[in-house]
Amino acid sequence: MSALLDRLGVELPIVQAGMGGGIARHELAAAVSEAGGLGTLGILPADRLAAELRAARERTRRPVAVNLLLPFARAAHWSVAAEADAVVTFWGRPRRRVAGVWLHQCGSVREALAAHRAGADGVIVQGMEAGGHVRGTHPALGLLEQARATLPAGYPILLAGGLADAADVERALAAGADAAVLGTRFLTSDESRAHPAYKARVGESEETVLTELFGLGWPAPHRVLRNAATDRWLSGRDPRGPRGIRALNRVTAPLARRLPPLDPGRFQRPDRPLLSPQPPTDDGPSSLLDSGPLYAGETAGRIHDVRPAADLVRDLSGVGAAR
Repeated sequence: MSALLDRLGVELPIVQAGMGGGIARHELAAAVSEAGGLGTLGILPADRLAAELRAARERTRRPVAVNLLLPFARAAHWSVAAEADAVVTFWGRPRRRVAGVWLHQCGSVREALAAHRAGADGVIVQGMEAGGHVRGTHPALGLLEQARATLPAGYPILLAGGLADAADVERALAAGADAAVLGTRFLTSDESRAHPAYKARVGESEETVLTELFGLGWPAPHRVLRNAATDRWLSGRDPRGPRGIRALNRVTAPLARRLPPLDPGRFQRPDRPLLSPQPPTDDGPSSLLDSGPLYAGETAGRIHDVRPAADLVRDLSGVGAAR
């Protein structure tokens, strides 16, 4: 057992990625934690995030983490994170902001070293195979090998990207990861708040694309399934997206970090060059299935079912197979 997981009281080396935009809420995080893994709440407005953490606490006494995207984290978010058992930060300069367990998700050895110097209790190294917003530019196992060789012996390193089943998890642990971090596999769980048709499309998918198309207010690379919007704007062109759309995304970034969240259901259409990072949720507009990002990793083509999160935790860790 990893010393970090033991410190947190996490029984199994399975971590659910903190998928934002309303995908990973209390139902999913609590189910994963109650099954012995580490469930994670994705970033939301601070008041809603606080409510989700309270709701998770009502469902489990086991540890629950909060994921904060640094470009959008405000003082109120840090107050909520201080109440969680762990905080995961992503996409920005690593800096300790909470007294408890802090993990920083990294896309390079250089960033992992910066997190270690900043006092992070551990890092999540993310490979380029990952879904959602992708910091990594190298395959996951290769990045893990480099990080293990560079960071101090025994320093906690978790691995994200390219993981979908127990064999993947076993390979990650054998390669030196303290735990496996999975997003797409938990997106297709009963408790995920992704739109049901979004979950179905993961199982039907044949490929993903790494793009910057859905970057209104946040011009960061992201891996998604193809839909009407990608067919409209990426067909036969630069997979990052048209130059004009990417420029618009960059221009809107400073405003998006200061203004209240926009309602993409009111303006977002596949043929309009205003494409936000908001994914389709089960309580949001279904129009986002074709005008919004369907975040998914390269493992999407290997996932063909929707199952309870607790079953996934047990199977991924090998507990289910042993029973």
